[in-house]
Amino acid sequence: MILTIDLETYSPQDIGKVGAYRYAQDPDFEILLCSAAVDDGRVQLTDTTDNGIIGLAALKPLLFAPCYTKRAWNAAFEWWCLSEYFHLTQQQREDWLDQWQDSMVHAMYCGLPASLKMAGQALQLPEDKAKMREGAALIRYFCCPCKPTKTNGGRTRNLPEHDPEKWEIFRQYNIRDVETERHIDSLLEPFTVPDFIWQQWRDDVRMNSRGIATDAELTSGALWCGSTYSAELFTQAQQITGLANPNAPGQLRAWLADNGADLPDLRKETVAEALKQPQTAKARQVLELRQELGKSSLKKYDAIQAATGPDGRIRGTLQFYGATRTGRWAGRLLQVQNLPRTYVKHQDEIRELIKARQLPALEMIYGNVNDLLSQMIRTALIPAPGSVFIDADFSAIEARLIAWEAGEEWVLDVFRTTGKIYETTASKMFGIPVETIVKGNPNYSYRQRGKVATLALGYQGGVGAMRRMDVSGALKDLPDAEIQDMVNRWRQQNPNIVKLWRRMELAATKTIADKKPHSVILGVTFRMEASTSLPFPFLTMSLPSGRKLYYADPRVSDDGHIHYREQTNAGWQDSETYGGKLTENLTQAIGRDCLEFALDNLKQAGYRVVFHIHDEVVIERHTDTPEANLQEVRRIMSQPAPWAMGLPLNAEGWVGQFFTKD
Repeated sequence: MILTIDLETYSPQDIGKVGAYRYAQDPDFEILLCSAAVDDGRVQLTDTTDNGIIGLAALKPLLFAPCYTKRAWNAAFEWWCLSEYFHLTQQQREDWLDQWQDSMVHAMYCGLPASLKMAGQALQLPEDKAKMREGAALIRYFCCPCKPTKTNGGRTRNLPEHDPEKWEIFRQYNIRDVETERHIDSLLEPFTVPDFIWQQWRDDVRMNSRGIATDAELTSGALWCGSTYSAELFTQAQQITGLANPNAPGQLRAWLADNGADLPDLRKETVAEALKQPQTAKARQVLELRQELGKSSLKKYDAIQAATGPDGRIRGTLQFYGATRTGRWAGRLLQVQNLPRTYVKHQDEIRELIKARQLPALEMIYGNVNDLLSQMIRTALIPAPGSVFIDADFSAIEARLIAWEAGEEWVLDVFRTTGKIYETTASKMFGIPVETIVKGNPNYSYRQRGKVATLALGYQGGVGAMRRMDVSGALKDLPDAEIQDMVNRWRQQNPNIVKLWRRMELAATKTIADKKPHSVILGVTFRMEASTSLPFPFLTMSLPSGRKLYYADPRVSDDGHIHYREQTNAGWQDSETYGGKLTENLTQAIGRDCLEFALDNLKQAGYRVVFHIHDEVVIERHTDTPEANLQEVRRIMSQPAPWAMGLPLNAEGWVGQFFTKD
């Protein structure tokens, strides 16, 4: 039996800034409304603000009965809020989680939007089943603090008695959410989520709820150093320009124009390009100040400070299945998957200087303090006292995977032997002996070309992809024709990968046209799947692991291009795909499944992963033998899944007292 639940809550914390976990940890957190329904039964509302109605305690037997599978949209929120309400221990919470599933994960598994409102719109729900439009305004009114005014009597919170009519609509809104969630569940029922995905989701919620320890002293020191340094730069800009606010784009552009630097805008790229050109001394100095001010990364430290709970841990940094196209995780709050790289040495010493707020020393030794603080954001994530971080990541996993999928044996042989894929790629592309591509030899410059080609060309990329991947600038002075020649050379050396693009596109196109399954490689088959209750069918791609990728409302246009619908920043829109892109989806999805296989094996071996980044795991471990543990973690991660036999995996890693980029 299914118990569908939806909560409306109050907290003085801004959930968008601090996340659901910190939001519900606030002492003033409350559950206002709880609607619940068993299977297709009537939705029952519990209003905890009404003294005439028994509170949530009456629902407790139903909520904790193992015979009911609890479901909610973004169920981790309901699970955590109810756990806080009933004062469950961490172990009790984790045990109870075995009874939960997430309707939002089901929707994302099927390639639909994560938002209940957007998912309803994508599925074209009728008005009486769709999420009520009034919801957002009602949540702002009842669930968030309000600004005290003379009109509202100086109150900082709106209660039901302040607007009974709105409150009654809010009650109906809470009931409707359960009806909407339940209706979407019924529509998606034919498209089942495998049991192992539900177990992965539960493991992910457990990891997110345990959180990551943060260094409060480093965070506060970085915020102080950053704001003080930025104030110094601002004052310098004032003194040079004579402007009251040199941060105001209009004023600053006018001043720069008067001083020989007439810029169309003040974007980072425009300023950087202007600094490459001859400028007056004053204009150059002001542009450099503008560039330094633009590198400030204090928002990341603000996010850490805001979202860290009373126990010093930040929770909810990863979103399970956040990338619906591949099923990979997405970053939240701090965005651990998109932190600046750390290049500086002596990070221990820098951390101590930041903690001590030794700004003059940081300026004298390192120069650009904002850039330094940006690099040190990672190090604000630390293991619990008495523990260490054990970090390990797959080596060149996408290059390994695409060669394994395509049967590009020479690439697999490299990974089974030397592992020098960039050197060997350059050797094959340019006819240079691989043993000469070493430091100190003029041929070593070709290694970078081999690296860029390996990273850029696996998914049918061309000149544009090569230039985007050339972060070191090794190719910037080469004409497009020469880079195109590299593209051609790489494709000639990787014929099976090129064939895989064509096979993927042909199989998808034929499946959409004739509605029959078409296989590409072992374990990868395209199918059309539909239900009479849905407004569109799905094109699915089965994966070797046993899960599927979903492409909603697929079609082939008159010009032969494959189209489908997906959620973008602009809404539920038409997207186009092709062989190389489908290959990228496949490769990144299998990479995700390799990581999940490793996560499960690490859990079985007693290792507690506190977060992960695409192909990298970070373990918190209380240990007397960290190096031995690291070697075991590397061994576990290098073990291919039973469905990926012959895939040569390898993992590298480090042990430390804070997170960094080794």
